[in-house]
Amino acid sequence: MTDISPAALRGAVDLSSLRNRPTPSSGGGPATQGQGITDVVVDATDETFGEVLEISRTVPVVVDLWAEWCGPCKQLSPIIEKVTRELGGRVLLAKVDVDANPQLAQSFRAQSIPMVVALIAGQPVPMFTGAVPEQQVREVFAQLLQLAAQNGVSGTLSISGDAAADAPEPVEPELPPLHAEAYAAIEAGDYAAAIRAYEKALAENPRDEDAIAGLGQVRLLHRVQGLDLQEARAAAAAGPLDVQAQFDVADLDLAGGHVDDAFARLLDLFAQLPSDQRAPVRERLVELFGLIGPADPRVVSARNRLSSLLF
Repeated sequence: MTDISPAALRGAVDLSSLRNRPTPSSGGGPATQGQGITDVVVDATDETFGEVLEISRTVPVVVDLWAEWCGPCKQLSPIIEKVTRELGGRVLLAKVDVDANPQLAQSFRAQSIPMVVALIAGQPVPMFTGAVPEQQVREVFAQLLQLAAQNGVSGTLSISGDAAADAPEPVEPELPPLHAEAYAAIEAGDYAAAIRAYEKALAENPRDEDAIAGLGQVRLLHRVQGLDLQEARAAAAAGPLDVQAQFDVADLDLAGGHVDDAFARLLDLFAQLPSDQRAPVRERLVELFGLIGPADPRVVSARNRLSSLLF
């Protein structure tokens, strides 16, 4: 996107129920202390979001709606955090786990994640839906600061207790060359190149779990890139046994956080297909299971149904 405006979300986001809510005395809230805060990156919850809204009167607040199972979130969130920290208190980043905070997810009408929305004096401003490269993140942050200044929100947060000064600089482990190549390609939006890099890494070490996870995530990003949800759903409805059409909608559902819907669609398709046409569907299900994680109850339930259909 190249232009951001509060009007774009007018009527689409209702935060009224989250205003003026008492903040718990302890817990995982924004941890404000007087006019300072302990960090420019905070975890926000249904209970503490009223405080985040108040902070947005001093500096723009960037709200990152994410979930642990969301592959694109793991690509975008570190970039947003990096850019926020570089701004030295001119922006607050509020991270919202949509699974743990359903009221916030509903208030922001998060149909798909990652979804990133800014708040300026309590008013929502659209930023991103889906993973985007770092350069685009920086461009939109710059626009956000300009828009905030135009609306009289141009303060700077102070970090209480010298927490920032005392904290040691995080040391990021050096990535293996092919992993670094994949990350660079993802930031550039070149998912095909990232896939090739991860495939090379797996050719060298088939047990490279980071490469396996990265490959699954970037394949999903590559598949949904350019897909139109309404067109995909129409094609799937017109061809209930069209494997590719069903794959497209399942991918979009998964990327948007509708995990159960994605699994149910593919399991229903698997059940209806002749046995000699089922292999691709089973392979896609196994791939998506890996993206969400074997311990996730939605994966456990879907695996059980798949086993019952197989045997």
